[in-house]
Amino acid sequence: MKTVQIKKGEILQRSGDLKHKVYHVRSGLLRSYYIDNSGKEHIFMFAPERWTIADNRGPERPAELYIDAIEDSVLEVFDKIIKEEEKNIGKFITRLTVLQTRVIMLLSTSAIDRYNHFLSTYPDIVQRVPQRMIASYLGVNPETLSAAKSQSFRKKTLSAT
Repeated sequence: MKTVQIKKGEILQRSGDLKHKVYHVRSGLLRSYYIDNSGKEHIFMFAPERWTIADNRGPERPAELYIDAIEDSVLEVFDKIIKEEEKNIGKFITRLTVLQTRVIMLLSTSAIDRYNHFLSTYPDIVQRVPQRMIASYLGVNPETLSAAKSQSFRKKTLSAT
């Protein structure tokens, strides 16, 4: 394990990389994403402080995801080997649980439900991430996210009166 400081916008991993790593965020904010054949970016997950992020493909297979810094960050970097994964199993279980919940939600819930789940999963980063990135993470366009947030606000206002 080594500790590194990276700048906002720095790309840590590109799709196709063979020597991908595991990144534990001490401070800052990372994201993982893929770019489809039409060039559209799809955010897979965010990693704020105390989260771990990596491509789930085995260390012998090319990476599928890009990983970059949304903010200046301090990271612990691990080689992708089983020994390190065993050491950090709790972090990986949390990460896999979040991903599984997200996939199920993408298949079965409304945009507003996914947004509310995003708020509860990542309460500390909603003001740190551009709305277009949140929309990408939720699998909607920015206009749909804006409408969903507006609808949620109206519901909260009506129930408060």
